[in-house]
Amino acid sequence: MIGPPPLLPPSLDLDMTPYPRKFDQDHITNCSPQDHHHMINPLPFIPENSHFPGSTTTTTYLIMEEEKSLALDLAVSSMDELIKMCHTGEPLWITATDSGKEVMNVEEYKRMFSWSVDIKENPAEFRTEATRDTNVVIMNSITLVDAFMDANKWMELFPSIISRAKTLQIVHSAVSGHASGSLHLMYAELQVLSPLVPTRETHFLRYCQHNVEEGTWAIVDFPLDGFQNNYTPSFPYYKRRPSGCIIQDMPNGYSRVTWVEHAEVEDGPIHQVFNHLVSNGVAFGARRWLGVLQRQCERLASLMARNISDLGALSDSADDTVRITTRKVTEPGQPNGLILSAVSTTWLPYQHNQVFDFLRDERRRAQLEVLSNGNSLHEVAHIANGSHPGNCISLLRINVASNSSQSVELVLQESCSDDSGSMVVYTTVDVDAVQLAMNGEDPSCIPLLPLGFVIVPMGQTTNNDSTNEANINRASDNGHLPDSGCLLTVGLQVLASTIPSAKLNLSSVTAINHHLCNTVQQINAALHNSGGNSSQNGHILASIVEPEAAQPPLVNPTDPGSTS
Repeated sequence: MIGPPPLLPPSLDLDMTPYPRKFDQDHITNCSPQDHHHMINPLPFIPENSHFPGSTTTTTYLIMEEEKSLALDLAVSSMDELIKMCHTGEPLWITATDSGKEVMNVEEYKRMFSWSVDIKENPAEFRTEATRDTNVVIMNSITLVDAFMDANKWMELFPSIISRAKTLQIVHSAVSGHASGSLHLMYAELQVLSPLVPTRETHFLRYCQHNVEEGTWAIVDFPLDGFQNNYTPSFPYYKRRPSGCIIQDMPNGYSRVTWVEHAEVEDGPIHQVFNHLVSNGVAFGARRWLGVLQRQCERLASLMARNISDLGALSDSADDTVRITTRKVTEPGQPNGLILSAVSTTWLPYQHNQVFDFLRDERRRAQLEVLSNGNSLHEVAHIANGSHPGNCISLLRINVASNSSQSVELVLQESCSDDSGSMVVYTTVDVDAVQLAMNGEDPSCIPLLPLGFVIVPMGQTTNNDSTNEANINRASDNGHLPDSGCLLTVGLQVLASTIPSAKLNLSSVTAINHHLCNTVQQINAALHNSGGNSSQNGHILASIVEPEAAQPPLVNPTDPGSTS
Protein backbone atom coordinates (compact mmCIF):
# COMPACT_ATOMS: atom_id res chain seq x y z
CA MET A 1 0.00 0.00 0.00
CA ILE A 2 1.22 3.47 -0.85
CA GLY A 3 0.91 5.86 2.03
CA PRO A 4 -1.10 9.10 1.78
CA PRO A 5 0.56 11.80 -0.32
CA PRO A 6 2.13 14.74 1.48
CA LEU A 7 -0.19 17.52 2.57
CA LEU A 8 1.34 20.08 0.28
CA PRO A 9 2.51 19.67 -3.31
CA PRO A 10 5.95 21.14 -4.10
CA SER A 11 4.43 24.47 -5.12
CA LEU A 12 2.67 24.89 -1.78
CA ASP A 13 5.39 24.50 0.83
CA LEU A 14 4.36 25.16 4.40
CA ASP A 15 5.72 28.66 5.03
CA MET A 16 5.45 29.96 8.59
CA THR A 17 6.99 33.39 8.02
CA PRO A 18 6.09 36.36 5.86
CA TYR A 19 9.27 35.76 3.88
CA PRO A 20 9.51 33.59 0.76
CA ARG A 21 11.35 30.42 1.70
CA LYS A 22 11.03 26.64 1.87
CA PHE A 23 9.94 25.23 5.21
CA ASP A 24 12.35 22.59 6.46
CA GLN A 25 10.16 19.68 7.50
CA ASP A 26 13.26 17.63 8.41
CA HIS A 27 14.12 20.25 11.03
CA ILE A 28 11.29 18.89 13.16
CA THR A 29 13.59 16.09 14.33
CA ASN A 30 15.80 18.68 16.02
CA CYS A 31 13.01 19.60 18.42
CA SER A 32 14.02 17.21 21.17
CA PRO A 33 12.18 16.84 24.50
CA GLN A 34 15.22 18.32 26.21
CA ASP A 35 14.93 21.49 24.13
CA HIS A 36 11.13 21.76 24.18
CA HIS A 37 9.83 20.15 27.33
CA HIS A 38 6.48 21.79 26.79
CA MET A 39 5.67 19.74 23.68
CA ILE A 40 3.46 16.70 24.17
CA ASN A 41 1.65 14.44 21.74
CA PRO A 42 -0.94 14.17 20.51
CA LEU A 43 -1.53 17.89 20.11
CA PRO A 44 -4.93 19.22 21.18
CA PHE A 45 -6.75 20.15 18.02
CA ILE A 46 -9.90 22.23 17.68
CA PRO A 47 -12.02 21.07 14.75
CA GLU A 48 -13.62 23.75 12.67
CA ASN A 49 -17.07 24.91 13.84
CA SER A 50 -16.64 23.10 17.17
CA HIS A 51 -19.08 24.13 19.91
CA PHE A 52 -18.17 24.41 23.56
CA PRO A 53 -20.44 23.05 26.30
CA GLY A 54 -23.09 25.47 27.42
CA SER A 55 -22.82 27.69 24.36
CA THR A 56 -25.93 29.82 24.03
CA THR A 57 -25.24 30.93 20.48
CA THR A 58 -27.70 28.42 19.05
CA THR A 59 -30.58 29.62 21.23
CA THR A 60 -32.74 32.52 20.10
CA TYR A 61 -34.41 34.74 22.68
CA LEU A 62 -37.01 37.24 21.55
CA ILE A 63 -39.09 39.78 23.43
CA MET A 64 -42.78 39.11 22.98
CA GLU A 65 -45.18 41.95 22.29
CA GLU A 66 -46.68 41.74 25.77
CA GLU A 67 -43.17 41.94 27.28
CA LYS A 68 -42.06 45.11 25.50
CA SER A 69 -43.62 47.47 28.03
CA LEU A 70 -41.80 45.72 30.89
CA ALA A 71 -38.57 45.77 28.87
CA LEU A 72 -38.84 49.54 28.47
CA ASP A 73 -39.50 49.98 32.19
CA LEU A 74 -36.41 47.94 32.99
CA ALA A 75 -34.45 49.99 30.47
CA VAL A 76 -35.36 53.24 32.23
CA SER A 77 -34.49 51.78 35.65
CA SER A 78 -31.18 50.43 34.35
CA MET A 79 -30.36 53.79 32.81
CA ASP A 80 -31.01 55.47 36.14
CA GLU A 81 -28.69 52.95 37.83
CA LEU A 82 -25.92 53.53 35.28
CA ILE A 83 -26.09 57.32 35.63
CA LYS A 84 -25.90 57.10 39.42
CA MET A 85 -22.97 54.68 39.26
CA CYS A 86 -21.15 57.04 36.89
CA HIS A 87 -21.62 60.13 39.04
CA THR A 88 -21.62 58.81 42.62
CA GLY A 89 -18.42 58.69 44.62
CA GLU A 90 -18.02 57.34 48.15
CA PRO A 91 -19.36 55.24 49.73
CA LEU A 92 -20.46 53.43 46.53
CA TRP A 93 -16.95 53.63 45.09
CA ILE A 94 -13.99 53.46 47.44
CA THR A 95 -10.29 53.68 46.66
CA ALA A 96 -8.31 50.52 47.30
CA THR A 97 -5.27 51.20 49.47
CA ASP A 98 -3.05 48.66 47.72
CA SER A 99 -3.70 49.55 44.07
CA GLY A 100 -5.22 53.04 44.22
CA LYS A 101 -8.07 51.89 41.96
CA GLU A 102 -11.77 52.43 42.57
CA VAL A 103 -13.57 49.42 44.01
CA MET A 104 -17.33 49.10 44.31
CA ASN A 105 -18.82 48.64 47.77
CA VAL A 106 -21.21 45.73 47.20
CA GLU A 107 -23.23 46.39 50.36
CA GLU A 108 -23.72 50.04 49.41
CA TYR A 109 -24.72 48.94 45.90
CA LYS A 110 -27.41 46.66 47.33
CA ARG A 111 -28.70 49.50 49.49
CA MET A 112 -28.83 52.03 46.64
CA PHE A 113 -30.35 49.69 44.07
CA SER A 114 -32.59 47.41 46.08
CA TRP A 115 -34.96 46.99 43.11
CA SER A 116 -32.28 45.10 41.23
CA VAL A 117 -32.10 41.32 41.26
CA ASP A 118 -30.16 40.08 44.27
CA ILE A 119 -26.49 39.34 43.72
CA LYS A 120 -25.56 35.68 44.10
CA GLU A 121 -24.57 35.09 47.70
CA ASN A 122 -22.19 32.16 47.30
CA PRO A 123 -18.73 33.73 47.00
CA ALA A 124 -17.15 30.36 46.26
CA GLU A 125 -19.05 30.10 42.98
CA PHE A 126 -19.83 33.65 41.88
CA ARG A 127 -17.84 36.85 42.02
CA THR A 128 -18.73 40.49 41.42
CA GLU A 129 -16.60 42.49 38.97
CA ALA A 130 -17.19 46.25 39.03
CA THR A 131 -14.90 48.89 37.53
CA ARG A 132 -15.19 52.53 36.50
CA ASP A 133 -13.01 54.77 34.35
CA THR A 134 -13.11 58.05 32.43
CA ASN A 135 -11.20 59.11 29.33
CA VAL A 136 -11.29 61.47 26.37
CA VAL A 137 -11.51 60.04 22.84
CA ILE A 138 -11.21 61.55 19.36
CA MET A 139 -14.76 60.95 18.19
CA ASN A 140 -17.99 62.91 18.52
CA SER A 141 -20.94 61.57 20.47
CA ILE A 142 -23.21 61.03 17.44
CA THR A 143 -20.66 58.79 15.74
CA LEU A 144 -20.05 56.86 18.96
CA VAL A 145 -23.75 56.31 19.58
CA ASP A 146 -24.23 55.15 16.00
CA ALA A 147 -21.43 52.61 16.46
CA PHE A 148 -22.84 51.30 19.73
CA MET A 149 -26.29 50.76 18.25
CA ASP A 150 -24.96 48.84 15.23
CA ALA A 151 -23.56 45.41 16.12
CA ASN A 152 -21.15 45.31 13.18
CA LYS A 153 -19.77 48.79 13.88
CA TRP A 154 -19.55 47.93 17.57
CA MET A 155 -17.34 44.93 16.76
CA GLU A 156 -15.14 47.08 14.53
CA LEU A 157 -14.76 49.62 17.35
CA PHE A 158 -13.64 46.94 19.85
CA PRO A 159 -12.00 44.24 17.72
CA SER A 160 -9.77 42.88 20.47
CA ILE A 161 -12.63 42.56 23.00
CA ILE A 162 -15.67 41.52 20.94
CA SER A 163 -15.22 38.32 18.98
CA ARG A 164 -18.86 38.04 17.94
CA ALA A 165 -21.90 40.30 18.19
CA LYS A 166 -25.37 40.43 16.69
CA THR A 167 -28.54 42.44 17.01
CA LEU A 168 -31.26 39.85 17.54
CA GLN A 169 -34.28 42.15 17.75
CA ILE A 170 -35.17 45.83 17.68
CA VAL A 171 -37.57 45.95 20.62
CA HIS A 172 -38.27 49.67 20.32
CA SER A 173 -37.31 51.99 17.48
CA ALA A 174 -36.19 55.55 17.85
CA VAL A 175 -38.50 58.32 16.78
CA SER A 176 -37.76 59.82 13.34
CA GLY A 177 -34.45 58.01 13.10
CA HIS A 178 -33.21 59.59 16.33
CA ALA A 179 -31.24 57.07 18.40
CA SER A 180 -32.64 58.25 21.73
CA GLY A 181 -35.17 55.76 23.07
CA SER A 182 -33.92 52.83 21.01
CA LEU A 183 -33.98 49.44 22.70
CA HIS A 184 -32.17 46.50 21.08
CA LEU A 185 -31.86 42.86 22.07
CA MET A 186 -28.27 41.80 21.39
CA TYR A 187 -25.83 38.92 21.74
CA ALA A 188 -22.08 39.23 22.26
CA GLU A 189 -19.07 37.05 22.93
CA LEU A 190 -16.26 38.84 24.77
CA GLN A 191 -12.64 37.75 24.64
CA VAL A 192 -9.11 38.23 25.88
CA LEU A 193 -6.52 37.74 23.14
CA SER A 194 -5.10 34.54 24.57
CA PRO A 195 -6.16 30.89 24.51
CA LEU A 196 -5.78 30.79 28.31
CA VAL A 197 -8.99 32.73 29.08
CA PRO A 198 -12.42 31.40 28.06
CA THR A 199 -14.74 33.78 26.29
CA ARG A 200 -17.79 35.29 27.94
CA GLU A 201 -21.13 34.95 26.19
CA THR A 202 -24.13 37.09 27.00
CA HIS A 203 -27.57 38.07 25.76
CA PHE A 204 -28.56 41.57 26.86
CA LEU A 205 -30.76 44.55 26.11
CA ARG A 206 -29.14 47.85 25.05
CA TYR A 207 -30.94 51.13 25.65
CA CYS A 208 -29.92 54.56 24.36
CA GLN A 209 -30.97 57.90 25.84
CA HIS A 210 -30.13 61.52 24.98
CA ASN A 211 -30.13 64.15 27.72
CA VAL A 212 -30.63 67.38 25.80
CA GLU A 213 -30.24 69.65 28.83
CA GLU A 214 -26.85 68.23 29.81
CA GLY A 215 -25.75 67.57 26.24
CA THR A 216 -24.93 63.93 26.97
CA TRP A 217 -25.73 60.52 25.56
CA ALA A 218 -25.97 57.38 27.66
CA ILE A 219 -25.83 53.74 26.55
CA VAL A 220 -26.79 51.06 29.07
CA ASP A 221 -26.75 47.26 28.77
CA PHE A 222 -28.83 45.21 31.19
CA PRO A 223 -29.39 41.45 31.53
CA LEU A 224 -32.13 39.55 29.76
CA ASP A 225 -33.04 37.31 32.68
CA GLY A 226 -34.72 40.19 34.48
CA PHE A 227 -38.06 39.17 33.04
CA GLN A 228 -37.45 35.93 31.11
CA ASN A 229 -37.42 32.89 33.36
CA ASN A 230 -36.49 30.55 30.52
CA TYR A 231 -33.19 32.30 29.88
CA THR A 232 -30.24 29.88 30.14
CA PRO A 233 -27.00 31.63 31.14
CA SER A 234 -23.74 30.79 29.46
CA PHE A 235 -21.05 28.52 30.85
CA PRO A 236 -19.07 29.70 32.71
CA TYR A 237 -21.80 31.83 34.25
CA TYR A 238 -21.63 35.47 33.18
CA LYS A 239 -24.32 38.05 33.90
CA ARG A 240 -23.67 41.61 32.85
CA ARG A 241 -25.51 43.87 35.26
CA PRO A 242 -26.44 47.43 34.18
CA SER A 243 -23.25 48.60 32.49
CA GLY A 244 -22.34 51.11 29.84
CA CYS A 245 -21.15 54.65 29.35
CA ILE A 246 -22.08 58.31 29.39
CA ILE A 247 -20.77 60.34 26.45
CA GLN A 248 -20.35 64.10 26.57
CA ASP A 249 -19.27 66.16 23.56
CA MET A 250 -16.18 68.32 23.89
CA PRO A 251 -14.69 70.92 21.53
CA ASN A 252 -12.94 69.88 18.32
CA GLY A 253 -14.88 66.66 17.88
CA TYR A 254 -13.66 65.02 21.08
CA SER A 255 -15.88 63.24 23.64
CA ARG A 256 -15.47 62.55 27.33
CA VAL A 257 -16.58 58.99 28.07
CA THR A 258 -17.31 57.67 31.56
CA TRP A 259 -17.55 53.88 31.58
CA VAL A 260 -18.94 51.48 34.18
CA GLU A 261 -18.53 47.74 33.77
CA HIS A 262 -20.44 45.61 36.28
CA ALA A 263 -20.90 41.85 36.08
CA GLU A 264 -21.57 38.77 38.14
CA VAL A 265 -19.26 35.97 37.01
CA GLU A 266 -18.25 32.42 37.68
CA ASP A 267 -14.56 31.83 37.21
CA GLY A 268 -14.18 29.07 34.66
CA PRO A 269 -11.05 27.21 33.60
CA ILE A 270 -8.71 30.22 33.64
CA HIS A 271 -4.98 29.55 33.70
CA GLN A 272 -3.31 30.78 36.88
CA VAL A 273 -1.24 33.33 35.00
CA PHE A 274 -4.42 35.25 34.13
CA ASN A 275 -6.07 34.96 37.57
CA HIS A 276 -4.78 38.36 38.67
CA LEU A 277 -5.79 40.17 35.48
CA VAL A 278 -9.29 38.65 35.45
CA SER A 279 -10.07 38.84 39.16
CA ASN A 280 -9.15 42.52 39.53
CA GLY A 281 -11.21 43.54 36.50
CA VAL A 282 -8.36 44.36 34.13
CA ALA A 283 -9.17 41.69 31.55
CA PHE A 284 -12.82 42.68 30.99
CA GLY A 285 -13.03 45.94 32.94
CA ALA A 286 -13.84 49.54 32.14
CA ARG A 287 -10.22 50.61 31.73
CA ARG A 288 -9.66 48.04 28.99
CA TRP A 289 -12.84 49.03 27.14
CA LEU A 290 -11.85 52.69 27.23
CA GLY A 291 -8.24 51.97 26.32
CA VAL A 292 -9.29 50.09 23.21
CA LEU A 293 -11.90 52.75 22.36
CA GLN A 294 -9.33 55.53 22.65
CA ARG A 295 -6.87 53.67 20.44
CA GLN A 296 -9.47 52.82 17.78
CA CYS A 297 -10.73 56.41 17.68
CA GLU A 298 -7.17 57.61 17.03
CA ARG A 299 -6.79 54.99 14.34
CA LEU A 300 -10.05 55.94 12.62
CA ALA A 301 -9.16 59.63 12.84
CA SER A 302 -5.91 58.90 11.03
CA LEU A 303 -7.85 57.35 8.14
CA MET A 304 -9.51 60.73 7.57
CA ALA A 305 -6.24 62.65 7.53
CA ARG A 306 -5.41 64.46 4.31
CA ASN A 307 -1.79 65.35 5.04
CA ILE A 308 -0.27 61.92 4.25
CA SER A 309 2.64 62.35 1.87
CA ASP A 310 2.95 60.45 -1.40
CA LEU A 311 4.54 57.06 -0.84
CA GLY A 312 6.23 57.15 -4.26
CA ALA A 313 6.61 54.42 -6.86
CA LEU A 314 7.37 50.97 -5.48
CA SER A 315 7.35 48.77 -8.57
CA ASP A 316 11.09 49.14 -9.06
CA SER A 317 12.09 48.41 -5.70
CA ALA A 318 6.21 24.41 28.54
CA ASP A 319 4.34 21.98 30.09
CA ASP A 320 1.27 22.74 28.14
CA THR A 321 0.71 22.90 24.42
CA VAL A 322 -0.21 25.19 21.60
CA ARG A 323 -3.81 25.68 20.54
CA ILE A 324 -4.24 24.84 16.89
CA THR A 325 -7.25 25.17 14.60
CA THR A 326 -8.20 25.29 10.93
CA ARG A 327 -10.71 27.20 8.86
CA LYS A 328 -11.87 27.16 5.27
CA VAL A 329 -11.67 30.35 3.25
CA THR A 330 -13.44 30.87 -0.05
CA GLU A 331 -14.16 34.61 0.16
CA PRO A 332 -12.02 37.62 -0.80
CA GLY A 333 -9.67 39.17 1.73
CA GLN A 334 -7.67 36.03 2.53
CA PRO A 335 -6.03 33.32 0.43
CA ASN A 336 -8.57 30.72 -0.65
CA GLY A 337 -8.05 27.27 0.81
CA LEU A 338 -7.45 25.62 4.17
CA ILE A 339 -5.72 27.89 6.68
CA LEU A 340 -3.86 26.45 9.64
CA SER A 341 -3.57 28.67 12.72
CA ALA A 342 -1.61 28.25 15.95
CA VAL A 343 -1.54 30.43 19.07
CA SER A 344 0.20 30.30 22.43
CA THR A 345 0.74 32.60 25.40
CA THR A 346 4.05 33.05 27.19
CA TRP A 347 5.01 34.90 30.35
CA LEU A 348 8.18 36.96 29.93
CA PRO A 349 10.08 38.67 32.77
CA TYR A 350 10.45 41.89 30.76
CA GLN A 351 8.58 45.15 30.68
CA HIS A 352 5.64 45.38 28.33
CA ASN A 353 7.04 48.37 26.44
CA GLN A 354 10.42 46.68 26.09
CA VAL A 355 8.88 43.67 24.34
CA PHE A 356 6.64 45.89 22.19
CA ASP A 357 9.56 48.04 21.04
CA PHE A 358 11.56 44.95 20.17
CA LEU A 359 8.82 43.29 18.12
CA ARG A 360 7.80 46.41 16.20
CA ASP A 361 11.38 47.21 15.24
CA GLU A 362 11.91 45.55 11.87
CA ARG A 363 15.69 45.71 12.23
CA ARG A 364 15.75 43.88 15.55
CA ARG A 365 13.04 41.39 14.57
CA ALA A 366 15.02 40.54 11.41
CA GLN A 367 17.74 39.18 13.69
CA LEU A 368 15.46 36.25 14.53
CA GLU A 369 16.22 33.47 12.09
CA VAL A 370 12.87 31.82 12.74
CA LEU A 371 11.05 34.95 11.49
CA SER A 372 13.45 36.32 8.89
CA ASN A 373 15.28 33.38 7.30
CA GLY A 374 18.35 35.60 7.17
CA ASN A 375 16.66 38.43 5.27
CA SER A 376 16.77 42.06 6.34
CA LEU A 377 13.97 44.62 6.23
CA HIS A 378 13.92 48.26 5.21
CA GLU A 379 11.06 50.65 5.93
CA VAL A 380 9.95 52.42 2.75
CA ALA A 381 6.77 54.06 4.08
CA HIS A 382 5.60 55.14 7.54
CA ILE A 383 2.14 56.42 8.47
CA ALA A 384 1.50 57.50 12.07
CA ASN A 385 -2.07 56.92 13.24
CA GLY A 386 -1.92 57.87 16.90
CA SER A 387 -0.08 59.89 19.53
CA HIS A 388 2.07 56.99 20.73
CA PRO A 389 5.16 56.56 18.51
CA GLY A 390 4.33 52.86 18.20
CA ASN A 391 0.88 53.55 16.74
CA CYS A 392 1.68 53.39 13.06
CA ILE A 393 1.46 51.52 9.79
CA SER A 394 4.67 50.64 7.97
CA LEU A 395 5.48 49.27 4.56
CA LEU A 396 8.67 47.23 4.71
CA ARG A 397 10.82 45.96 1.89
CA ILE A 398 12.34 42.49 2.22
CA ASN A 399 15.96 42.39 1.16
CA VAL A 400 16.20 38.76 0.08
CA ALA A 401 19.88 37.82 0.14
CA SER A 402 19.53 34.97 -2.35
CA ASN A 403 17.08 36.67 -4.65
CA SER A 404 18.70 36.75 -8.07
CA SER A 405 15.61 38.24 -9.68
CA GLN A 406 14.63 41.87 -9.37
CA SER A 407 11.19 41.15 -7.85
CA VAL A 408 10.22 43.23 -4.82
CA GLU A 409 8.87 41.58 -1.66
CA LEU A 410 6.93 43.79 0.75
CA VAL A 411 5.55 43.47 4.28
CA LEU A 412 2.62 45.53 5.55
CA GLN A 413 2.80 46.04 9.31
CA GLU A 414 0.64 47.77 11.89
CA SER A 415 1.65 48.27 15.50
CA CYS A 416 -0.52 49.82 18.19
CA SER A 417 -0.43 50.35 21.93
CA ASP A 418 -2.87 51.54 24.59
CA ASP A 419 -3.48 51.08 28.31
CA SER A 420 -4.78 47.54 27.79
CA GLY A 421 -1.72 46.29 25.90
CA SER A 422 -0.05 46.31 22.51
CA MET A 423 -0.20 44.52 19.19
CA VAL A 424 2.16 44.02 16.26
CA VAL A 425 0.54 42.50 13.16
CA TYR A 426 2.13 42.04 9.74
CA THR A 427 1.68 40.22 6.45
CA THR A 428 3.30 39.99 3.04
CA VAL A 429 1.84 41.97 0.15
CA ASP A 430 2.88 42.28 -3.45
CA VAL A 431 3.62 45.50 -5.28
CA ASP A 432 0.50 45.27 -7.44
CA ALA A 433 -1.69 45.09 -4.32
CA VAL A 434 0.00 48.17 -2.83
CA GLN A 435 -0.42 50.11 -6.06
CA LEU A 436 -4.08 49.11 -6.19
CA ALA A 437 -4.66 50.49 -2.69
CA MET A 438 -2.67 53.66 -3.46
CA ASN A 439 -4.84 54.28 -6.51
CA GLY A 440 -7.91 54.40 -4.28
CA GLU A 441 -9.42 51.14 -5.45
CA ASP A 442 -11.26 48.71 -3.16
CA PRO A 443 -8.57 46.79 -1.22
CA SER A 444 -10.96 44.21 0.24
CA CYS A 445 -10.07 41.71 -2.50
CA ILE A 446 -6.35 41.70 -1.63
CA PRO A 447 -5.54 38.32 -0.02
CA LEU A 448 -3.88 38.89 3.36
CA LEU A 449 -2.79 36.29 5.90
CA PRO A 450 -1.54 38.21 8.95
CA LEU A 451 0.47 36.95 11.90
CA GLY A 452 1.77 38.75 14.92
CA PHE A 453 1.93 39.35 18.64
CA VAL A 454 -0.22 40.60 21.52
CA ILE A 455 1.58 41.95 24.61
CA VAL A 456 -0.35 42.43 27.87
CA PRO A 457 1.34 44.10 30.85
CA MET A 458 1.21 42.11 34.09
CA GLY A 459 2.37 45.03 36.22
CA GLN A 460 5.42 47.16 36.81
CA THR A 461 8.86 45.60 36.43
CA THR A 462 12.23 47.11 37.09
CA ASN A 463 15.53 46.93 35.31
CA ASN A 464 17.15 45.53 38.43
CA ASP A 465 18.57 42.03 38.12
CA SER A 466 17.92 41.12 41.74
CA THR A 467 14.30 42.24 41.52
CA ASN A 468 13.62 40.11 38.47
CA GLU A 469 15.37 37.14 40.02
CA ALA A 470 13.31 37.57 43.17
CA ASN A 471 10.10 37.61 41.14
CA ILE A 472 11.06 34.46 39.29
CA ASN A 473 12.13 32.69 42.47
CA ARG A 474 8.87 33.66 44.13
CA ALA A 475 6.99 32.22 41.17
CA SER A 476 8.82 28.91 41.48
CA ASP A 477 8.21 28.75 45.24
CA ASN A 478 4.43 29.17 45.24
CA GLY A 479 3.63 27.82 41.79
CA HIS A 480 2.27 31.13 40.53
CA LEU A 481 3.80 33.63 38.20
CA PRO A 482 4.67 37.04 39.67
CA ASP A 483 2.59 40.16 39.15
CA SER A 484 5.25 41.64 36.88
CA GLY A 485 6.63 41.27 33.39
CA CYS A 486 4.20 40.73 30.56
CA LEU A 487 2.21 38.10 28.69
CA LEU A 488 3.14 37.53 25.06
CA THR A 489 0.60 35.80 22.82
CA VAL A 490 1.97 34.68 19.46
CA GLY A 491 -0.38 33.89 16.59
CA LEU A 492 0.72 32.24 13.35
CA GLN A 493 -1.25 31.46 10.20
CA VAL A 494 -0.32 29.53 7.08
CA LEU A 495 -2.13 28.48 3.93
CA ALA A 496 -1.90 24.71 4.34
CA SER A 497 -3.71 23.86 1.11
CA THR A 498 -5.41 25.69 -1.74
CA ILE A 499 -8.20 23.11 -1.50
CA PRO A 500 -10.72 24.30 1.14
CA SER A 501 -12.03 20.76 1.71
CA ALA A 502 -8.58 19.34 2.51
CA LYS A 503 -7.66 17.91 5.90
CA LEU A 504 -4.37 18.10 7.73
CA ASN A 505 -1.96 15.34 8.53
CA LEU A 506 -0.22 15.24 11.88
CA SER A 507 3.18 16.26 10.50
CA SER A 508 1.83 19.65 9.46
CA VAL A 509 0.32 20.21 12.89
CA THR A 510 3.63 19.24 14.50
CA ALA A 511 5.50 21.57 12.13
CA ILE A 512 3.55 24.69 13.06
CA ASN A 513 3.76 23.75 16.75
CA HIS A 514 7.53 23.44 16.44
CA HIS A 515 7.80 26.73 14.61
CA LEU A 516 5.76 28.59 17.21
CA CYS A 517 7.87 27.16 20.03
CA ASN A 518 11.05 28.25 18.26
CA THR A 519 9.60 31.73 17.74
CA VAL A 520 8.91 32.18 21.44
CA GLN A 521 12.32 30.86 22.46
CA GLN A 522 14.21 33.10 20.03
CA ILE A 523 12.25 36.17 21.15
CA ASN A 524 13.05 35.44 24.77
CA ALA A 525 16.74 34.85 23.99
CA ALA A 526 16.99 38.03 21.92
CA LEU A 527 15.41 40.10 24.72
CA HIS A 528 17.86 38.63 27.22
CA ASN A 529 20.85 39.29 25.00
CA SER A 530 19.73 42.88 24.44
CA GLY A 531 19.71 43.61 28.15
CA GLY A 532 16.52 42.05 29.44
CA ASN A 533 18.23 41.33 32.76
CA SER A 534 16.97 37.81 33.15
CA SER A 535 18.57 34.47 32.47
CA GLN A 536 15.29 32.63 32.81
CA ASN A 537 13.25 31.46 29.88
CA GLY A 538 9.63 32.52 29.51
CA HIS A 539 7.03 29.90 30.32
CA ILE A 540 4.94 28.69 27.38
CA LEU A 541 1.33 28.46 28.45
CA ALA A 542 -1.81 27.46 26.65
CA SER A 543 -5.25 26.09 27.31
CA ILE A 544 -5.78 22.45 26.46
CA VAL A 545 -8.98 21.69 24.60
CA GLU A 546 -10.26 18.18 24.27
CA PRO A 547 -10.31 17.18 20.59
CA GLU A 548 -13.26 15.38 19.09
CA ALA A 549 -10.91 12.61 17.99
CA ALA A 550 -7.69 11.30 19.44
CA GLN A 551 -5.70 13.04 16.72
CA PRO A 552 -6.32 14.68 13.33
CA PRO A 553 -6.82 11.99 10.70
CA LEU A 554 -4.26 11.57 7.95
CA VAL A 555 -6.35 12.33 4.89
CA ASN A 556 -5.65 12.86 1.24
CA PRO A 557 -6.01 16.64 0.79
CA THR A 558 -6.97 16.21 -2.83
CA ASP A 559 -10.17 14.40 -1.89
CA PRO A 560 -12.93 16.96 -2.56
CA GLY A 561 -15.27 15.10 -0.27
CA SER A 562 -13.18 15.48 2.86
CA THR A 563 -14.02 18.19 5.36
CA SER A 564 -12.12 19.87 8.14
